Amino acid sequence: MTSPSTEYALSLLASLADAGVRDVVLSPGSRSQALALAAAEFETAGRLSVHVRIDERSGGFLALGLAAETGVPSVVITTSGTAVANLHPAVLEAHHSGVPLIVLTADRPLEMRGIGSNQTTVQPGLFASAVGWVRDVEAPRSGPVDHAAVRTLAREAVAEALGGDSHGALGRSRGPVQLNVAFREPLSSGEQPLPVAHPQPVEIAPAAAPVALEVDVDPATLVVAGHAAGPEAEAVARALGAPLVAEVSSGARFGPHLVSSYRALLDDADFGGRVRRVVVFGHPTLSRQIPSLLTRDGVEVVVVRAAGAEAYDPSRSARVVEAIEVTRASSGSGSIDDGVHRAWVGRWVHTGRRLAEAEAEADVARPDADDADATTVTGASDRSEAAEQAEFLRREVQLLRRPVTRRALAEALWRVSWPHDRLVLGASRLIRELDQVVPGKKIPVHANRGLAGIDGTIATATGIALASQRDDPAAGTTRVLVGDLTLLHDVGSMLLGLGETRPRLQVVVGNDGGGTIFDGLEVAATASPEAMTRVQFTPHEVDLSALALAYGWQYVETATRAELDQALVARYDGPVLIEVPLSR
Repeated sequence: MTSPSTEYALSLLASLADAGVRDVVLSPGSRSQALALAAAEFETAGRLSVHVRIDERSGGFLALGLAAETGVPSVVITTSGTAVANLHPAVLEAHHSGVPLIVLTADRPLEMRGIGSNQTTVQPGLFASAVGWVRDVEAPRSGPVDHAAVRTLAREAVAEALGGDSHGALGRSRGPVQLNVAFREPLSSGEQPLPVAHPQPVEIAPAAAPVALEVDVDPATLVVAGHAAGPEAEAVARALGAPLVAEVSSGARFGPHLVSSYRALLDDADFGGRVRRVVVFGHPTLSRQIPSLLTRDGVEVVVVRAAGAEAYDPSRSARVVEAIEVTRASSGSGSIDDGVHRAWVGRWVHTGRRLAEAEAEADVARPDADDADATTVTGASDRSEAAEQAEFLRREVQLLRRPVTRRALAEALWRVSWPHDRLVLGASRLIRELDQVVPGKKIPVHANRGLAGIDGTIATATGIALASQRDDPAAGTTRVLVGDLTLLHDVGSMLLGLGETRPRLQVVVGNDGGGTIFDGLEVAATASPEAMTRVQFTPHEVDLSALALAYGWQYVETATRAELDQALVARYDGPVLIEVPLSR
């Protein structure tokens, strides 16, 4: 005999799959067993991909990574009680970054709430304003399940996660939704036939018509591409004849208008001081110069709304639009001199490039212990061509033998990553290092910048790796760059249970023994060094090789730049932890 819980679980998962859902992440639990066992049956039938994690917090970020890569809502299933609360960090990140997520929480029936029942709390609305759509479904009772109602509910959940409504019209921004389903004993029964598939993916109507934005007659426009801005920002910069400032995780860090070393230029009166209009895409988070520019008097700010719940508007006075279309100025506004625009862009691009080259040369020339026995270089006129070549090669070998700096680590990761790879950046000093030094390159870069927390980075990267390598036979390696604290904060996500897919994943850890990013706080200059070390720097002596061994990962330590280059291009059987010792 089929229990109502099993019949309802089968109907709900079938409806979610029909609506376009592909991935289900679940953690073990009693109250959610009907959903979990039904999900396993759907995976056997090839209708869903199921990912099992023992820790709901890790599972939530895994679902986030899957959805961030595919753009399709993933479902994360939990049992009742504290299991639900463990999803909160991932739900907050999904809310602020606009990642579609369906939180399917199993619950106790209504009569068990408010009487002190075990593992029972108020689950509907637990995530407050981070979830814009919540449905509390009473426990199914004996009798036939209303499959039409379940199908409507599932389609509504998918549509709302994608930023639409049950009719497919564009509504709020994309993000997480909660479907809280109560279950009453018996919680499950034996295997039952799956409902017949009726695939009809939810489709959301396109965004509102774009707003016209004219090319300025007197060039003074700058385009800023924050996190997840996408390639449209680069196209708009070219159409406007404007320089492009693109953060490393923007998806727009390429093209002829891209500006290197943009922080220094934004601080310069002859560059940032001349800007009178800024067009913002995405969510800028990596510099103080950008919000300072956007709040300056006399600067017009146009913000193209990003996927997250809030438009990026530090001045609270920007013109916020859904989309823009670049147009030429009308005849009454004066004529446009394309040569003047090219000169405006050229000054930014060429000056930024020179600054970047000077910084790179300074990094190469910086002395270290390996240079102590270097011989003095004589003038070029005193050497033969063969001697000059030998000297060049000696210097190259010497450079490769040097310890890895943060800049060298950033450049190495960027250099080996290509469009078929994925690069995931954790919240640490290292993402800022990449943002400052790496050149333009059109590669997929992910980061949890909605709230810019260190939470769940390994799990998110795992989801990105699993989705990309499943959906694209030509997909390459997913590399995730983290600091040591970011790794340790999410170390449980290294646990891949028996039977779980082990993706091509390189976790590259810049290990400086603590949170050196806090060295940049103003208080560091006046606070007690001992207090700062203990409560902010939080030093540790974790043996990362033992950690990798405990979780069944391969491990490589790279002490020099040559070893790092070799480790990044080597082929591994499954995930690998690459440790890079860094100086504080």
